[in-house]
Amino acid sequence: MRSDSTPTLWPEEDPPVPGEVERLDIAELGHLLRERRGSLSLRQAAAEAGVSFSTLSRVEAGAQPDLATFTRLCAWLGVPPSRFFTPVVEREISPLDEAITHLRTDPALSSDAAEKISSVLRDLYSALATATSPQRPAVACHLRATAVMRPGVPQRLSSMLTDMHDELQRRIQAGEL
Repeated sequence: MRSDSTPTLWPEEDPPVPGEVERLDIAELGHLLRERRGSLSLRQAAAEAGVSFSTLSRVEAGAQPDLATFTRLCAWLGVPPSRFFTPVVEREISPLDEAITHLRTDPALSSDAAEKISSVLRDLYSALATATSPQRPAVACHLRATAVMRPGVPQRLSSMLTDMHDELQRRIQAGEL
């Protein structure tokens, strides 16, 4: 929010705000508007876009449009509004949080019932979940051509690849790789 209490869509020059997820690229919007307008006058382009002449002028110059204006300008440009948003931070949602979110939005459950189920889920999850780190194989190979190989070749190749894999695993565990 600006000091005059007008909501903004985070201009590019402002530092990231804690909890901020995306920024609106106003410079890109202004550039595309000028490019799309081409030889049209500001008044002609504004009439085509369905916005006022002064609004189009301000947005081309880098001012923040309101949401309705932004969507009209995106429609006039023929681009999705998401094109102008760039992620600031990525939020990962755990499977547990995703399940709880679904419960809280279920219209069949009261908020109290959803909270009780969520509490049980959290307790079960903390009791049963184990930290796992999936082991990636040192070598992964899929032999699609085995069907057209001469008899015995796929078996010998498989044996050789298994030996290579075992040796690589040994070296990884020994800290050599």
